[in-house]
Amino acid sequence: MPAIDEQEYTKSFQLSIWKSLFPFLKPYRKTLLAIVILNLLSVGIDVSLPLFQSYAINNYIGFQTTEGIVWFILLYVGAVLLQTLFVVMFARRCMRVEMRLGRDMKRTCFVHLQNLGFSYYNVTPVGYILARVMSDTNRIAGMLAWGLIDMMWSLMYVLGVFVAMLFLNPGLAVIIIMIVPAIVLLTIYFQKRILHWNRKVRKINSKITGAYNEGITGAKTSKTLNIEENNFKEFSSITAEMKHAGIRAARLSAIYVPLVLLLSSAATAIVLARGGQMVAEHVMLLGTLSAFTSYAVGIFEPIQQIARTFAEIISMQANIERVDGLLQQKPSIQDSPAVVEKYGDYFHPKKENWEPLEGEIEFRDVSFRYPDGTENVLSHFNLKVPKGTTVAIVGETGAGKSTLVNLACRFFEPTEGQILIDGVDYRERSQYWLHGNIGYVLQNPHLFSGTVMENIRYGRLDATDEEVYAAAKAVSADTVVEKLEHGYNSDVGEGGDRLSTGEKQLISFARAVLADPRIFVLDEATSSIDTQTEKLIQDAISHLLKDRTSFLIAHRLSTIRQADLILVVRDGRIVEQGTHKELLGQKGYYHDLYSKQFEEESAMRILEA
Repeated sequence: MPAIDEQEYTKSFQLSIWKSLFPFLKPYRKTLLAIVILNLLSVGIDVSLPLFQSYAINNYIGFQTTEGIVWFILLYVGAVLLQTLFVVMFARRCMRVEMRLGRDMKRTCFVHLQNLGFSYYNVTPVGYILARVMSDTNRIAGMLAWGLIDMMWSLMYVLGVFVAMLFLNPGLAVIIIMIVPAIVLLTIYFQKRILHWNRKVRKINSKITGAYNEGITGAKTSKTLNIEENNFKEFSSITAEMKHAGIRAARLSAIYVPLVLLLSSAATAIVLARGGQMVAEHVMLLGTLSAFTSYAVGIFEPIQQIARTFAEIISMQANIERVDGLLQQKPSIQDSPAVVEKYGDYFHPKKENWEPLEGEIEFRDVSFRYPDGTENVLSHFNLKVPKGTTVAIVGETGAGKSTLVNLACRFFEPTEGQILIDGVDYRERSQYWLHGNIGYVLQNPHLFSGTVMENIRYGRLDATDEEVYAAAKAVSADTVVEKLEHGYNSDVGEGGDRLSTGEKQLISFARAVLADPRIFVLDEATSSIDTQTEKLIQDAISHLLKDRTSFLIAHRLSTIRQADLILVVRDGRIVEQGTHKELLGQKGYYHDLYSKQFEEESAMRILEA
């Protein structure tokens, strides 16, 4: 899937695409109506101000009198104050709509992402998701709150000015109207090309940002590989592209702006020349010419604004399509309406209806292939795991050890067959019910930004401090805390980057323990812990797994010898199963794996000695 910034969007305006925004706009329809009304009132005053100027010249300056000027001044000041009030009220509402629309779209995207399954995240880059949730929603909210309203103001102003000019002098009005199409065509021609190169600048700028990020995060690797010169050449190439695209965009703007100013000045000159002659011939009043001149000077900027905004609207369709595409993604795993009605969902759980989970798991004639796969990983697989059983899954890296666990945890569902929890097909129960009873410790643990205390407490948000301390002590995570300056209140950094991988793993282990789940999954849970620390927690693991159904995905075979059942996975299939003693007696694949690893560990102990 290409990165979001590498895609081109050239579709013309399509109203059907914009219909997906209606649900977001519906709560603000009264506010939007108020914005439209305030906009129209503001346009009315904007169009009338040159008429005040015309009246003043014709009635006060022309006759050299000040009779009635006080009322005129009061009326004029009142109009300006009203215009200011309308603009302030208009701006406040537009800002409110922009912020709330952006919030609503981000919230909707976030909630939807929580409901999407593992398969979506397996094939979707993080940057792709972030671009939709952050930048696309911001741009849509800004355009809806400001861009469309500004375009409406410009359109109403241009129409109002045309009506005023036709009312004042149809002959001069026709001169201005004849020049307008030339401005429109010129704007359309240049804006399309300027937009193209500005898009290119944004895309290249994204590449530069990415290059900066890689250069900073990969600084150590670059230095150890001595590839600084190569990095510099690649970075220079990207910045050269940026320079070329930026110059093209600036050059087009440098041609477009003077041409528009030339046409605007030409229109103003024609109005002044023809209007001045008419004033000299006493066919037109001087005040009327003054109003015409103001209209001629001021009408072209709104016309340009209309063209620019329409180009941005067409461009913004890509943002709408991307956000709508995300929201149209269907979760790969969904609870049935009947299940949601009884048990609730992730955001509205009905825990009072949840049955206790005992932990018996049965695979009944299960076949499975990944959504993006073509062959079955499991075919007609049967396995019954009594509650409280410890199941170890072993095999070489990439053999498919996680598949069974992902199915048992309902991160994926069987392509065929059933998986039963306590004798009931788990599709008849809530996902949240099952996941709320699972403690999962990953090979590559993830900690959230915050303190050690907060990260452990994510296992059970209502846990007391004493329960957090007990969970940490149970897996020796308290030894990590003792080394930190602020103890349990120490900040772990973004993603836990202030701790070592082993320390993060102990914290995540304590978090799982605090949850007190009925099903434990340890995915290479001790692979990043040193031998001494591993020995400390082995006894704790044995104690914690007692009377709980557990799955141990292990690379070190010495850690799973006491498992009740060992499943040996090879090339995505279970080739052997039994206890440690039974498998060794079969002299098969497990025996070879164990013997090879035993020899390697023995050699390492000799070297360390």
